[in-house]
Amino acid sequence: MEAFLMELVLCLLLFFTIRTWAIDTLTPGQSIKDGETLVSAGGSFELGFFSPGNSKSRYVGIWYKKVSTGTVVWVANRENLVSDASGVLSVNEKGILSIMNGTKGIVWSSNTSRNSAEEPIAQLLDSGNFVVKDRNDSDSENFLWQSFDRPCDTFLPGMKIGINFVTGSERHASSWKNTEDPAPGIYTYRVDSQGYPQVVVKKGADILFRAGSWNGLYLTGSPLPVNPLYSFELVLNENEVYYTYQVQNNSIYTRFLLNPSGLIQRTIWNERTNNWEVYATSQSDQCSIYAYCGSYATCSTNESPPCKCLEGFIHRSASPRDINSVDWSYGCTRRTPLACHGGDSFLRKTGLKLPDTSKTWANISIDLKECEKLCLKNCSCTAYANLDVRGGGHGCLLWFGDLIDIIEFSEGGQDLYIRLATSDLNHIRSKGKLNEKLKAVIIAISVIIASGMTILALLLYVQKIRLRNTGEHGKEDLELPVFDFTTIATATNNFSSNNILGQGGFGPVYKGTLIEGQEIAVKRLSKNSGQGLEEFKNEVTLISKLQHRNLVKLFGCCIRKDEKISNKKQITGLAYTNAYCRWNC
Repeated sequence: MEAFLMELVLCLLLFFTIRTWAIDTLTPGQSIKDGETLVSAGGSFELGFFSPGNSKSRYVGIWYKKVSTGTVVWVANRENLVSDASGVLSVNEKGILSIMNGTKGIVWSSNTSRNSAEEPIAQLLDSGNFVVKDRNDSDSENFLWQSFDRPCDTFLPGMKIGINFVTGSERHASSWKNTEDPAPGIYTYRVDSQGYPQVVVKKGADILFRAGSWNGLYLTGSPLPVNPLYSFELVLNENEVYYTYQVQNNSIYTRFLLNPSGLIQRTIWNERTNNWEVYATSQSDQCSIYAYCGSYATCSTNESPPCKCLEGFIHRSASPRDINSVDWSYGCTRRTPLACHGGDSFLRKTGLKLPDTSKTWANISIDLKECEKLCLKNCSCTAYANLDVRGGGHGCLLWFGDLIDIIEFSEGGQDLYIRLATSDLNHIRSKGKLNEKLKAVIIAISVIIASGMTILALLLYVQKIRLRNTGEHGKEDLELPVFDFTTIATATNNFSSNNILGQGGFGPVYKGTLIEGQEIAVKRLSKNSGQGLEEFKNEVTLISKLQHRNLVKLFGCCIRKDEKISNKKQITGLAYTNAYCRWNC
């Protein structure tokens, strides 16, 4: 009796062992019918027949089992449906998978370039990969066939998208035609290997979205390294190029989905809400549209309009009156043609998504200084950058031709060195120095506003200018009204101390009222200044163009020779409209 019980236990253990093993595997001669499924060993994925949406057509697919049952990640017979529930999936002794309909007609079959295995089996792995392999060989390099080599609309961890240069084969994701038809749609997610490889979404043959090239840490279309939960990698060698990623925590379920509208969405399963949550969408704004601003222009979602020409470039259309009505698809062109031999320099731009790399040359062993020299030697070279940003940056990436699809990030991004005529670069640097002065003023104003101090006097803080022998020339070329001294004196009751609103480091600020009743604030500048007329005119002109919700508008200025009030020195004044009311009402 005891021996019988022991034998029974052994039989039961053997039964359950075989049953557990067989649940994820098909062997030659075995098959699954419509209504039967394979389940991966860890229970994450399930394979069987299904119908998408309200369709009655039947397909063999893989979907999540442990979470979100019904979320299909792969389809075998995308273009060859089974019209009813008579379908059967099997594997033969050569390791070839087949789907047959009720009349034994082959609807779909796999193929393989490898020799058949001694004991071929078809197995659904817990990664979601459906493989045909030798029973005793689990090396992925020796798989006879795998679903990961034929992605559909879902890019799972461990999948690869890319190109094998030896065989010419390509792995890429493609959207469904619609939610009820899993046949390949018009959108693809792939690696473009022209020039330095980059990841793109295409609509037919046209690029719709460019995730960018690899910089050693992430694709340049991302302003900063991605979430540390993910580990991304781009592999490039003489045999192949591919892009892949892994999840650091296997308990997290995530996927990249290319939906029928051409959007790439990264979703994560939320156990608390029992739903897929969109973690990121690749085409989230107009700047993500490929080449939205044309050539030699940057796109920024923080500006309106979002497009602007790179410094040293002008819009191709003839001086548009309204920048908001510009057709930016024309892009920009150089203000000054390149001199090529000895007459060019480089402008460094920071915080960018690097331009399209389809017309580039790359070398990982060259440093940035050598990269600059190589670019200068070639008249067709338009820009350069570090190929790899790790360890302070190394490697060289050279652009040839127009610079297209550049985004300006508010934080993160990379440096790009853009080739310009040296005369343009000198002009940009000169303009930059003047702008730095104005930035310093604005920063000081912002600090003052934040600190709650008396606002008006310090809002009007501008560097004072002492003019020499101005005569009537002080009125030339100024792009705002020039007041005569009598008008300003009358408005401020002859600069009465009762009209003082505040005292700055360069002189007092007076409340004034013009004859027509308009209230102004007047900054009367002191004599302690060392700048000349041209500097004063340039600064006044620039300040008059400044617009900010926390800045009052510069209304005009006064330049007077031989003024007798302040130690007989010349006096300059700046008048601001509506200042008193705006800050004291």
